[in-house]
Amino acid sequence: MTALYARLDRASPYVLSILRIITGLLFLQHGLQKYFAFPSPARFPMVPLLYVQGIIEIVGGVLLAGGLYTRIVAFILAGDMAVAYFMVQFPRSFYPITNGGDAAVLYCFAGGGPWSLDRIVLRRDWGDAQARRAAE
Repeated sequence: MTALYARLDRASPYVLSILRIITGLLFLQHGLQKYFAFPSPARFPMVPLLYVQGIIEIVGGVLLAGGLYTRIVAFILAGDMAVAYFMVQFPRSFYPITNGGDAAVLYCFAGGGPWSLDRIVLRRDWGDAQARRAAE
């Protein structure tokens, strides 16, 4: 059983990278929907706040999918989703399952991982960060 856990432990950074890439692409899709009606038209009338949100989602989605400045971008996108959640979903109901806000809550969580431009451009080594955390 410990061999299984060891293999899963080695794979976890790569699974987190895949989750980050998919989350970034989903953010990009939401931003493209607001500006270019792609892949479908936006569901809400475009007000100035949605234009700002669309820019945040397009730029943030590209950076997150590529893994560049992931901590800063994830923080900004989490704030973006918190605003969206409390303005749109929360007034409908307290519970995300009933107010349709479960996706907005999930989008608040993303991280770097070994497959990221942070590792190449900023020379941040994912393994070193993991080793430092384990030593603490």
